[in-house]
Amino acid sequence: MKHLIIFAHPNQSSLNNSLKNMLETYLKKQQQEVIVRDLYQLDFDPILSLADMAGQREGRVSADVAIEQHFISWAECITFIHPIWWTGLPAILKGYIDRVFSYGFAYSYLNGIQQGLLSGKQVVVINTQGKSFTEYQSSGMQSALSLTSDKGIYSYSGLAIKQHLYLENADRASKEDVIHFKEKIKACF
Repeated sequence: MKHLIIFAHPNQSSLNNSLKNMLETYLKKQQQEVIVRDLYQLDFDPILSLADMAGQREGRVSADVAIEQHFISWAECITFIHPIWWTGLPAILKGYIDRVFSYGFAYSYLNGIQQGLLSGKQVVVINTQGKSFTEYQSSGMQSALSLTSDKGIYSYSGLAIKQHLYLENADRASKEDVIHFKEKIKACF
């Protein structure tokens, strides 16, 4: 299987980076083709410009966006690994979505009806979060996170959500917690 990992965390010593490294190694041991796109290491420009917007409507994208769209087109399964910050995506990943999941590539409209264009691909989302699942669930944030990312981005684009893992209390995870997180991730694949 062709597997794309899109990673968004600036700290190479982070739990998120450890999870990314483990997943890359695990998938390669299963003889899967793996490409990792580390948005911070790439210094990906997250700012959607007026030129980007105008180009999207005309089917043109900048060179950096075209590269990312090539990798997404290549992939059969896309895994996003990132923390939940301020109840959402890190800004660099939100900008990546804004620029790369563009009109005519990730979605379009046919007779006024939205069409996801990335069908036939699976997506796995791995999020670390500082609060517990119960805290997010009781406040309604868990539903909001699922609605805005799973439905508002991935399903909207035609991607089939294979799994969305919320790894709770990640900022104070013990060694045993990290082992458990890694086993949960492996179980997805």
